[in-house]
Amino acid sequence: MIVVVGIGADGMAGLSEVSQCELRRATVVYGSARQLDLLDDTVAASRRQWPSPMLPALRTLLDGHREDVHVLASGDPLLHGIGSTLIRLFGPERVTVLPHVSAVTLACARMGWTVQDTEVISLVSAAPRTAVRRGGQAIVLSSDGTTPKALAMLLDAYGRGDSEFSVLEQLGGPKERRRDGTAREWATDSPVDVDDLNVIAIRYLPDERTASLPDDAFVHDGQITKQSMRAVTMAVLAPRPGERLWDVGAGSGSIAVEWCRSWRGCAAVAFERDERRRVNIRANAAASGLEIDVRGEAPGAFDGAPEPSVIFIGGGLTQPGLLDACLDQLPAGGRLVANAVTAESEAVVVQAHSKLGGTLRRFQHYRGEPLGGFTGWRPQLPVTQWAVTKQ
Repeated sequence: MIVVVGIGADGMAGLSEVSQCELRRATVVYGSARQLDLLDDTVAASRRQWPSPMLPALRTLLDGHREDVHVLASGDPLLHGIGSTLIRLFGPERVTVLPHVSAVTLACARMGWTVQDTEVISLVSAAPRTAVRRGGQAIVLSSDGTTPKALAMLLDAYGRGDSEFSVLEQLGGPKERRRDGTAREWATDSPVDVDDLNVIAIRYLPDERTASLPDDAFVHDGQITKQSMRAVTMAVLAPRPGERLWDVGAGSGSIAVEWCRSWRGCAAVAFERDERRRVNIRANAAASGLEIDVRGEAPGAFDGAPEPSVIFIGGGLTQPGLLDACLDQLPAGGRLVANAVTAESEAVVVQAHSKLGGTLRRFQHYRGEPLGGFTGWRPQLPVTQWAVTKQ
């Protein structure tokens, strides 16, 4: 059995009696150097520091041990902690978790925030750009003392410099400290003595959260699925939590970005032949704190890409063999949606519909524009859309 004991910056004094008893009966305790230093002399077990990398050591954790193995974790081991990894490796029946108060709960208590209204983001093993948001509030778990400045610089670069930015160090311990400011201030004049054990509380400003992003939120060269058509397309794509989209002929990546914003765990792979547009896709993803796998021209770049749940074709329909290659990559039950603007690409989807069925639609959008002293309707390019589920 593996017993995972959560511990805070206050060490043994902050542990429940149950957790203290577990550590005192232990024969071997694993943890980081910082966590092991929190134990007092009442814990007689052998103390073993995790090697780097840690994962191979976790897989063999029970090898050679007849008695229970004890593991120290920071705060709540099941909140972006080692407890989740151990359960995944060994199963819940072989892992017992004794949680402590998490740094997230302590930070929310210091900020006066309700936990259920606060996003939790871990940068322990993720890039700082994944904590960029367009609004709301979050507790960000830092990798080390350099994380606050790195994140603040990104927020400032993406127009979020006014965000309220608080760094809380050694939460719950005798050296607890809180420093408040804005992301801009932390980006330009951050302290040099930030403790490695810190979390960041952020209220993202300006708050520009919307169900669908406006077109000017994207960097593009004109190759973009416009907002009105993007909303219609997303309704047909119908993302579900955890699904992966292939955005083929991605242009600015607007569909891939909206897909990843729709549900927790939604992922996207964008295929685009133009290098400048690939740069734009990465920038548009980073502006919303997203990770999108950006690849080259389809179908050549399909090799090695993770399997899609859904494929959207926004460009390249007239390329010989592209549509067939997309259908070949789609698993049974997967969905494909293709938007055609030109007469040639429309012919491709009409023919596909006649062979494979599905749903064929045509959309025509109009925009009101000045016409002398009055207002007239300016038609946008019509879009023919084909949607099919692979049998």
